[in-house]
Amino acid sequence: MPDLPADTSEWSLHFLGVGNAAAPELGSASVVLERDGQPLLMVDCGQEALSSCLARYEQPPPAVFITHVHLDHVAGFERLFVSNYFSGKEGQRTRLYVPAMLVPLLQGRIADYPNVVAEGSANFWDAFQLIPVSRGFWHAGHWFDVFPVRHHVPGTAYGLCLRGAFFYSGDTRPIPEVVAQYADGTMPLVHDCDLHGNPSHTGLPDLLREYPAEIIRQMLVYHYASVADGAALAAAGLRVAKAGDRVALPKPLAAAEAHAASAGAI
Repeated sequence: MPDLPADTSEWSLHFLGVGNAAAPELGSASVVLERDGQPLLMVDCGQEALSSCLARYEQPPPAVFITHVHLDHVAGFERLFVSNYFSGKEGQRTRLYVPAMLVPLLQGRIADYPNVVAEGSANFWDAFQLIPVSRGFWHAGHWFDVFPVRHHVPGTAYGLCLRGAFFYSGDTRPIPEVVAQYADGTMPLVHDCDLHGNPSHTGLPDLLREYPAEIIRQMLVYHYASVADGAALAAAGLRVAKAGDRVALPKPLAAAEAHAASAGAI
């Protein structure tokens, strides 16, 4: 088999928002994976996150992965529907990667409304390419791992990893057994954390108790409640993401290698 050309792309992660549902001033929690400065994949689509995305890139996201269906993570979809459906561009549909267990929940949350447009003759999903996923998916020539995390209802929240480049926990309690499968010592581990935890989120004491120091040093925390909370997390020695941050990433593993690693982890 011939050698594939080396990846010369520049990869980065742009934080559109880092706040929890009660902190709209921090932006709804979301990132965009960029390749050579162009948007490749948006993670979650809250209202503030979509506004930031459209302002930054002047176009809808080409693809979105959904971690779970709380409204601070999916409330931007009605506006994204309108943008796509009435764009006047033939075939403009955002690819939407959704863990299969979440599809009925997402349908009930955002799409199950009679006559999505007043004129009728339209379905909500006409503006999207809906792709249910289980353990992962292919996008833009790369394999992305998908894994369940610890939320207040089992099976309702998921994380994402592009091996070699970044790990994204989504909303979760500590998941050290999952993080251990992916941490490689170089890529950032983007992890939910605020000062205080609850059944769906990690608090600072939880993080310090559940993870070894070498893993915490690789973390970049987000989904906190205020600027003051972010400052307190930083004072505790954590790397804290801020809205607008753009983090340079290591290059992802070659697609075949990443897919093989995922298969071996089952």
